[in-house]
Amino acid sequence: MTSGLVSAEEIALARAMAAMAPAGVRTGCRLIREDDEAHLLPAEARSMPARQPAMRRASGAARLLAHRLLADIGFDGFALLRTPSGAPAWPGGITGSLAHDDDMAVAAVAAIGDVGSLGIDVEPALPLPDDLLPIVATPADRTGAVDEQLAGRLLFATKEAVYKAAYPLDLEVLGYEDITVDLGSGRATTRTGREVSLAYCVAPRVVVLAFVGGDGV
Repeated sequence: MTSGLVSAEEIALARAMAAMAPAGVRTGCRLIREDDEAHLLPAEARSMPARQPAMRRASGAARLLAHRLLADIGFDGFALLRTPSGAPAWPGGITGSLAHDDDMAVAAVAAIGDVGSLGIDVEPALPLPDDLLPIVATPADRTGAVDEQLAGRLLFATKEAVYKAAYPLDLEVLGYEDITVDLGSGRATTRTGREVSLAYCVAPRVVVLAFVGGDGV
């Protein structure tokens, strides 16, 4: 899961993610550490435009997780190159997703067939800034019994994850207003009619997994 000392937060989040993941989906998390950019494989580093050191550290942490998850299913040493859309290029027959906030990186992978497409996002377990909420939320969104303090943050993470899951299938750029979320039923629907299933945790961080079935629905 991580190298070196593993923090209590990493242990707690790893357990929460494993518990919420559907069958066939492997997950991992890692606090971003100094020098994590060293975990980028040479080809991965070359595929990324020059970015701030903090962003390269976050990318290195997320890809370290992905390398380990992929090695577990027979893809040892696979370089996850950055595509023009910004998403990683996964091995044939595999779907996956990476994300990070300022401090934590997360990853999820699955064989296509178990799952058709995956998206993941991570956010601190803090209220969404007031100026972002009107941009993210729409009147059609339903947050169910989620703690009101975290509902906006969870909506934000959900729509980010849903976009990552839907884009490889539909190749449609979506805004927050193009995704309708019902957290009570664990479903989201995009403007294109794509239905996406959801799983999430809110402690110790907000993490959302969005996934489409192996048959693409």
